[in-house]
Amino acid sequence: MSSNSPILAIDAMGGDHGPSVILPGALEAARQTGARLLLVGEKNLLEELLPGLDTQGADFEIVHASEVAGMDEKPSDILRRKKDASIQVACRLVRDGRADGVVSAGHSGASVACGMFIMGRVAGVERPALASILPTEKAPVVLLDVGATVDCKPYHLFQFGLMGHALARDLLGRETPRIGLVSIGEEEGKGNCQVKEAYDLLKMATQIHFAGNIEGRDLFTGNVDVAVCDGFVGNVALKLSEGLSMSLSRVLKRELLSSGVLPKIGTLLAKSAFKRFAKVVDYAEYGGAPLIGLQGVSIVCHGASNSKAITSATRMAALFVEKETNKRLVEAICANEELTRYGRSC
Repeated sequence: MSSNSPILAIDAMGGDHGPSVILPGALEAARQTGARLLLVGEKNLLEELLPGLDTQGADFEIVHASEVAGMDEKPSDILRRKKDASIQVACRLVRDGRADGVVSAGHSGASVACGMFIMGRVAGVERPALASILPTEKAPVVLLDVGATVDCKPYHLFQFGLMGHALARDLLGRETPRIGLVSIGEEEGKGNCQVKEAYDLLKMATQIHFAGNIEGRDLFTGNVDVAVCDGFVGNVALKLSEGLSMSLSRVLKRELLSSGVLPKIGTLLAKSAFKRFAKVVDYAEYGGAPLIGLQGVSIVCHGASNSKAITSATRMAALFVEKETNKRLVEAICANEELTRYGRSC
């Protein structure tokens, strides 16, 4: 849809903390970006909460949805039985042209399913990809897929490379993103059938800079801007990196605070470094994982998202709309349409 400012459907009922976190985070993003918000949820509840929040400078309206997608429910059941769930209503707003994108911290499986079957895929895209932004030694890297498509064909990985290119360019500002394919060795010919065929496709692709294979240890060096893998590998890598960063923080604090005067002095000296480290590994800095390849923008947030994370995710959605990321993704898919047909043998 065309609009002077992005129009974003916010699943106000999603997440562990619901509207008490979603509303203030989204309203802050609206003030920062000028985006118009469609706050989707139980109308009476949202109207009760809004007077206690800072709504000045935010353009919004409430869109009623009487149901909520439960975290213990199957995505297929939510699609079939909960037609008035807030995530379904939000995705229909995009499908019907009333909104440019959706932001949700609710059931991630339902967000993916509703995105695919309600909003629909971009023409030429076989599978959507869920992307995550990871900190590295140099600059953030886009890792995809991290869970939307667990069982991939070579041409799915190939298209993930095209999607990652568009994402790194528009979100991270990389003019010519370097794309790496996650494998069990850096040399060409390493990996399973899926990875080896995807390598050949990416090597022949136009409009992208393919840097070859990378190993798991290379994810955090910052030597590539995009790391491509299937959703199974990506989700394990993502959860491993989250757990490692939290464990490292706890171990370092414990060691510095263990005993004696010198450790305590070291803790004081390292305080600013800890703050910088915490900011680097904080998922709230980007707020959510873009679900790339859909007709419209979809940002899937962590269930435990705080208001800062929702602000960041909503800001990211507005940026994607303004940059017309989907338009350039379509151009890249069309330019490499023939290659997609070749990677189907595995």
